[in-house]
Amino acid sequence: MNAREPVLVPAAVTTSRSARLRQMLTSNELEFLMEAHNGLSARIAREAGFKAIWGSGLSISAQFGVRDNNEASWTQVVDNLEFMADASDLPILLDGDTGYGNFNNVRRLVRKLEQRGIAGVCIEDKQFPKTNSFIKGEAQPLADIDEFCGKIKAGKDSQTDEHFSIVARVEALIAGWGMDEALKRAEAYRQAGADAILIHSKLSKPDEILTFAREWAGRGPLVIVPTKYYSTPTDVFRKAGISTVIWANHQIRAAVSAMQAVTRTIYETQTLVDVEDRIATVNEIFRLQDADEYSEAEDRYLSATSRGAGSAIVLAASRGSGLDAYTEDKPKVMLPVAGKPLLRWLVDAFKKQSVNDITVVGGYKAEAIDTAGIKLVRNERFAQTNELASLACAVGALDNDTVISYGDLVFRSYILRDLVESEADISVVVDSSPESENSSTRDFAWCSAADERDLFGNKVFLERVASDPAANGAAPHGRWIGLVNVRGAGRAKLAKKLAQLQTRADFDTLDMPALLNALIADGEKIEVQYVHGHWRGVNDLEDFRRAGDFAQGVYTHAQTPLGAEGQA
Repeated sequence: MNAREPVLVPAAVTTSRSARLRQMLTSNELEFLMEAHNGLSARIAREAGFKAIWGSGLSISAQFGVRDNNEASWTQVVDNLEFMADASDLPILLDGDTGYGNFNNVRRLVRKLEQRGIAGVCIEDKQFPKTNSFIKGEAQPLADIDEFCGKIKAGKDSQTDEHFSIVARVEALIAGWGMDEALKRAEAYRQAGADAILIHSKLSKPDEILTFAREWAGRGPLVIVPTKYYSTPTDVFRKAGISTVIWANHQIRAAVSAMQAVTRTIYETQTLVDVEDRIATVNEIFRLQDADEYSEAEDRYLSATSRGAGSAIVLAASRGSGLDAYTEDKPKVMLPVAGKPLLRWLVDAFKKQSVNDITVVGGYKAEAIDTAGIKLVRNERFAQTNELASLACAVGALDNDTVISYGDLVFRSYILRDLVESEADISVVVDSSPESENSSTRDFAWCSAADERDLFGNKVFLERVASDPAANGAAPHGRWIGLVNVRGAGRAKLAKKLAQLQTRADFDTLDMPALLNALIADGEKIEVQYVHGHWRGVNDLEDFRRAGDFAQGVYTHAQTPLGAEGQA
C-alpha cells in the first residue's frame, strides 16, 4: 500500500469507533495500535493502514514540551484528542495515566472522552500524579487494589456508550512487585469490569510478559507495549495469545530525530539548500491538512508568477554521445541515476513547482520513454536534426508560461523554483562556478555583468552563448546549463523567432544557443539567473557517474564548497 494514499474505510464498516476498538480487543487475530500525538500524526497513522490509534501520554506531553508526569492537564489532553479525532476516523485509545485523580475524576474523564468521540481509555494502577514507567519505575508506589478497582467501576458506571472500553494497566512488573502480584491485580481489575488488561514490562526480553500471558490463560483480552523488548518476533505474541500490540511512541521519536537533524543542518550551514530536497514539501503538508480548496485559494490570493510556470518542454531526442554501451535499448533520458531515470528526476522537479503540463520531445528509442505524467511527441528526423527541430515539434506547448529544458539535467529544486518565479519575459540559468563539475558542458555564456554573490536585485542580461570560450574576445561569465523560461510576451517572441529560423537552409543544424543568440540580436532582454553549482549535466560517462553521486547527495568539500552552498 502506498503510504501517501488515503486509506478509505469500506462502505460496509458502519460501526462506531468504540465498537471497532472493542472488536479489535476481543478479536482472535493479533491487532495493532499506532501511537499518535496530534491531528497530523493521527492522519499519518491512518494513511499507513493502521486500524486504531494509541493516544500516547508520553508523546502528547512531549509535543507540548512538558514532562510525562501529569504536567499537561487532562483538559489539555482531551482538547488535543479532539483534533486527532477530527483528523482521522480511527478509534483512539487514550493513555489516560492514572485517570487524573480519584474515581470522580475518572467518571468525568470518561464522559468527556465519549463527547469527543474517543473509543476508550487505559488507566494504570499507580498514584496521581504519575511518572513515566521507564523513569525509576521500581521506586514508584502502586495504587491500592481496592481503590483502583473503584476507579474502574466508576468509569464503567458512568459511560453511556456500551462499547466504550476501559483498559486496566498493571504496573506490578515495572515496580518490581513480582509475577504473583501482577496476576492478582489483573484478576481483580477484570472482575471490577475492565474490558482488557495491559501488562507492562521494562525488560529487554519478553520473558515475564510471556510468563504472565501463560498464567493469565486467556481470561480476558491482553494488551502489551513492546517498547523495550522490541526485537521479539511478532509471531511470538500471536502464539502467546496476546490480543493487541501497541507501538507506543515511535512517531514522536521519529519526528524528534528528523527535526534535530534538519534544524542542526540549517543552523550550521545557514542555508536551506541542503535540507529542502529531503523533507516533506509544503504541498504535502497542505495535503495532510485536507486542504482540498488550496488550488482555489491560490487562484484567489496568489499571482500567476507566484504559482509558477504552467508548462515544460523537455528536449530528449538524442541517444547521447559516448554513452553507447548504456543506450543501446533506451535514450539518454532513461538512463538510471541514483535509482530512477534522468527524465523522472526532471518530471518530479517540475511537478514539485506545480509545472504539471510536461511535453517531452523524443527521438532515438522514443518507445522506451516512460510516459507517466508527460505528453510525448516525436522528432522523427532526430538523426538528421538538432535541438531547434525538436523544439519545433512541441511549439504548441508554448500556449502557457513554459520552461524549456535539456533532458539530461539533475539540479537542486531552488534552481527551477527561482526560474519559474522570474518576472522576465525570457530568463535563463547560468552557472558562474569557475571550475564546476560540469566542465563537459560547452554552452559558455557572456552576460552584462559578472556574478556578484553579495549583491541582489541587480538585473543581469545574457549577451551571447557559444561553444568556444574565446568566441567573445573575453572570458565567459559562466555556462548556460540548459534551462530557459518564457512567460507572457516572451512566449510569442520565442515562437516567432523559431518560425523565422525554420526558413533558413541550415535550420536542421541549429541548437538552442542559436535561438538565444538570435533573440539577443533582435534586441530582446534575456534575464540571467546565476547559480553556483548545484546541478549536473550528463554528456559523457564521467558525467553519468557524477550525476549519480550528486543525486544521492554525495558531496565533498572539493566538489561543493561550503561557502558556495551558503551563498546559493
